Formats: sequence, C-alpha cells, structure tokens
Amino acid sequence: MTIDVGILGATGMVGQQFIALLANHPWFKVAWLGASERSAGKTYREATSWRLPALLPDEVARLGVDAATPGRAPKLVFSGLDSSVAGEVEGEFAQAGHIIVSNSRNYRMDADVPLLIPEINADHLALLKTQASARGWKGCVVTNPNCVVVVYAMALAPLRQFGLKQSIITTLQAISGAGYPGVPSWDILANVIPFIGGGEEEKIETETNKILGALKNGVVENHPVTVSAAVTRVPVHNGHTGSISVALEQRPDAEAMVAAWNTFRGKPQDLGLPSAPPQPIVYLTEPNRPQPALDANRDGGMTVTVGRLRRCPVLDYKFVALGHNTIRGAAGAAILNAELMHREGLL
Repeated sequence: MTIDVGILGATGMVGQQFIALLANHPWFKVAWLGASERSAGKTYREATSWRLPALLPDEVARLGVDAATPGRAPKLVFSGLDSSVAGEVEGEFAQAGHIIVSNSRNYRMDADVPLLIPEINADHLALLKTQASARGWKGCVVTNPNCVVVVYAMALAPLRQFGLKQSIITTLQAISGAGYPGVPSWDILANVIPFIGGGEEEKIETETNKILGALKNGVVENHPVTVSAAVTRVPVHNGHTGSISVALEQRPDAEAMVAAWNTFRGKPQDLGLPSAPPQPIVYLTEPNRPQPALDANRDGGMTVTVGRLRRCPVLDYKFVALGHNTIRGAAGAAILNAELMHREGLL
C-alpha cells in the first residue's frame, strides 16, 4: 500500500531533496506540497527553481502548491521549513492531527519530542506517548538532528561501549548547508569562514548528548559526554566533514575502534528499511580519506564514512568523519525516520 505524504517548505533546498529522494520510494508518494503565500496557487514547476542534478519528477511538477496551513495535507508530512516559521506551523499541523517528521530545529530539544537517528536511538519514539498526553495534539512531531550532529553522533555511538567521556570536533561544512544561494561567492571562494550562525556550535554540543542518551521511565537521560565544537564553512558543494578527538575511560586498541564502527548496525538494518544503508558506518583505510568529493554519496548519501584513526596526544584518539549533509543530514534522515515509524505501526 502506498502512503501519501506532504512536504512543507517544498520549494526550498531541503524540500527539493525530499522530492528527489521520494521519486521512486516503494512506500511513500508525494501528494501535497506546502510553501509560502507567494508560491500558493502555482504549480510546483512555476513556484520553484529546481537546483538538483536529479530530474524534477513530472507528476510532482504538475502538483499545485498550497499555503503552509493544515487541512488538505495528508496525515504524514515532511517539514523542510526554515526555523523562523517552523515552530508555529509544525505545531498547527500536529494539533490538527498530522504526523510531522521535521528537519527543523525548533522542537529538537523539547523533552517530549524524539530527536531521532534510528540506528542509535529508535527506542526514543516512545516519547510520543508523553508528547500526546502533555500537549493534547491529535498528531505529533518527530525530529532529525542538525546536519553535523547526524554524522558526529553516528561516529560516536559505537564508541560508547569504551566509556565515552569527552570529545572535540572541528567541522568543515559544505556550502549547501546554507541553502540556496548559500554563501556569497566572494566570501567562500578560496576561503574558510570560521563561523556559522543560528547557534550551530551550541546545537552540536547539546543535540549529541540527547541522541546518545538512554530512555528511562519515559524520559531521556542525556549521555554525559562533554562536547566542544568549532564550526567552519568551506568551499565544498555537499558533505560535512568533522575532525574529531575523543577521550575514553577504557583504552581500546585501534583495531577494536575500527571493528566497533564497521560492525555497527541498528534497527533500520534489522528491518531492511528502504533508505537504510547496509553498513551505516564504513571505515576507510586509505590515509587521505574520507573526502567529500569521493565519499559523500556512498549508498545514496546515507552512509557515514570514517578514517584517519590515530592516537591523540591531548585526548586518546582522533579521526575524521564525513556524511552527506542534505541527504543523511537532512531529507534522507527524515525519510528514514518515517520508514521506521511505519514499520513500528506509528503512522
């Protein structure tokens, strides 16, 4: 049975990525598009400037665009809305009975909202029971993390078994993470910008703990790892890279660390979810990998690649991790969340 889905923020870059990834999805069909008032009433082809290399599907191009208000949308709605409007709009849709699977930051850190990476914390979906009773919504909101945090938390999750204590990350973030038109060319060409607004560092330092935390008695107890983040924007199209150091209570050898990454699996792999990569983390042995141009698109952009593991003279180990920021870090993450919810009977 095909499930009709809607997309909020359909004309933006994340909205376009939703459309591209859902074009041949075995379960979900794009049936409704919501965007700003200036796009409402137009066909999607008229309303958007398509920016992706994948072709715009004709059946979506012909769809009319509605205002971002509940009513005509199907029950399941993916949100790629900007955070400036997402909180109010998503809340209205949830109140009206829609299931919102959101890429926006507004509800991520709320205690009753799952902040989900299905390989790591699928059990956090149990928060929806608390959410329903606390808010009185007929629907619900489930979120996926910040685009860096998806990569970072995936790289850290297999290391929890070694007593993860502290971590430092310096990011090298692609310009696509800033949407379109992104960063002015005069600023980014041949340059590195050591600042990203919107509380980017703070999101990395807080969201990671919630995702890695344990659900106990209906509440997430944050993981105690202390995180220090520094973010930069670099002239790369797609793919966020992190240079990461970790301190561990145990002292595993390098082989144990690599094995922890390569053997890491979660519920999406157990259930064979359509968007799930067979091996969600791949360790690359080449000394100059991972690289965004070579590795960001692995397994349709859903695999996180890790490499360059070596001893750290300040903490214990250091390494590099990479993931596709608009697929695994945004639209693909939300689609995987919805796939898990479907298989868990929550749609």
